[in-house]
Amino acid sequence: MSFSVKTTNLFAAQFEKLDGKSKRIVQEKIELARENPFRFKRIHSKKFGKAFRVRLSLNGKETRLIYVVLEPNIMLACLLERKNDYRDLEKYLPKI
Repeated sequence: MSFSVKTTNLFAAQFEKLDGKSKRIVQEKIELARENPFRFKRIHSKKFGKAFRVRLSLNGKETRLIYVVLEPNIMLACLLERKNDYRDLEKYLPKI
């Protein structure tokens, strides 16, 4: 099955603030998710059953790319800093 990638406004704003190297890293991970969206670790969400995270290290910071699979789309939700310990996750997901 072919998946198409859609972004939220929050993700688009966060992505624009990244430097060139970080953008390239994120784009590579998005391409891997497009090929097989179920390859990365599933996260537990109160609203979505198919929410996943991709582990990244951007500019020395542990970051997670959060996305939700709503077949046939992959919705890129946000880039979440790991130091916040997923506390902000549930406030970002309703924006999908």
